[in-house]
Amino acid sequence: MKILFYGTQEYEKEAFNEALKNFKNIEIDFLESDLERHTAHLAEGFEAVCAFVNSTINKDVIDSLSRHGVKILLMRCAGYNNVDLDECNIKGITVLRVPGYSPEAVAEMAIALALAVNRKIHKAYIKVRENNFSLNGLVGVNFYGKTAGIIGTGKIGQAMIKICNGFGMKVIAYDKFPGKNSDLVKYVSLDELYKTSDLISLHCPLLDDTYHMINKFTISKMKKGVILINTSRGGLIDTDDLIQGIREKKFFGVGLDVYEEENSNVFENRESDILEHSVTARLLSFPNVIVTSHQAFLTKEALFSIAQTTLQNAEDFINYKINSSNIVK
Repeated sequence: MKILFYGTQEYEKEAFNEALKNFKNIEIDFLESDLERHTAHLAEGFEAVCAFVNSTINKDVIDSLSRHGVKILLMRCAGYNNVDLDECNIKGITVLRVPGYSPEAVAEMAIALALAVNRKIHKAYIKVRENNFSLNGLVGVNFYGKTAGIIGTGKIGQAMIKICNGFGMKVIAYDKFPGKNSDLVKYVSLDELYKTSDLISLHCPLLDDTYHMINKFTISKMKKGVILINTSRGGLIDTDDLIQGIREKKFFGVGLDVYEEENSNVFENRESDILEHSVTARLLSFPNVIVTSHQAFLTKEALFSIAQTTLQNAEDFINYKINSSNIVK
């Protein structure tokens, strides 16, 4: 099988070339260009293409892939909200994903963001670089004894629950399909979670019923001084409502590894651009907000796991042994 990888970065190439040593029946080529309408035709002669979460794989893209003989779309990520699944089904293109690569990597990034915005690490770093050793403006709060609210308790959410327990926090959670209460976590309603959490961390997929779940109404239910963290999907938060909440001093801090406008920014160097009317620029203007570039997955262990599972998906397709949990229907 020949696979064309779209939008690949150097660190991904290293991981996939290393994992490829375990797969003798697969050939791969890399493109820096992302998968979109104008690049889909480059898949001519490839049975499979591989894309990432920032690709927009709509009807036009899928039609083009199908015309050029592509039978498999490999997503080297867990999410697939950027894929027109109905069109894939119509065109007979199988979509395979990586449902779990390193949940600890994402959870560790979530708590890193929470700690950074709480203890003003971003501000302290800049001050000290300018030889300013004053502590003014750097006061944080203890996480010990506070309440962490985890929305979504899949593998990443479960990893976050364990971390928060390690900090001595009381942990409550909400999930559409809740697990059992335990010494580590108590399941509650969304309303109770919003009202009682000092830290809220989002770990749920972007679906019709979770789109903009964080909005002016849910923000109004939260404690004043809450810390909000999102390492899941940008569309979970209504950014305009979030910005209004920040202006009204609702949040002690906000940490975002994902946000609604990220597609034009993720993995790109825009140092010379002026983001005059950008949501990103508005978020970056607040001193209690940290925005990172969709890097929660970015550890050596996670990259190799993603590469291994993606190539295994391709080999399983060849051998008709696909893991059902990896198939997107």
